[in-house]
Amino acid sequence: MIHFTKHAREKFDILKEHKFEVSREQVIKTINNPELIDRSRFPLLIAQKKISNSHVLRVVYKKENSNKIIITFYPGRVKQYEQQ
Repeated sequence: MIHFTKHAREKFDILKEHKFEVSREQVIKTINNPELIDRSRFPLLIAQKKISNSHVLRVVYKKENSNKIIITFYPGRVKQYEQQ
């Protein structure tokens, strides 16, 4: 089961205001099928997936039993995260 925190739910509108729309489906696809998982902030996990030629989507979440709790997500430039 995937749950979005209040902050994560609000993040869709925040990004939309900045002219960068991310869909709920993109966030879910990123945590279910990431290209990379950053464990440097364990127990928080950061799933990453390329969403365009210039951007990746990074989703910060934690696992609780069989649930994934999405804390936040943000776009990042491919150049900034390609070394990871």
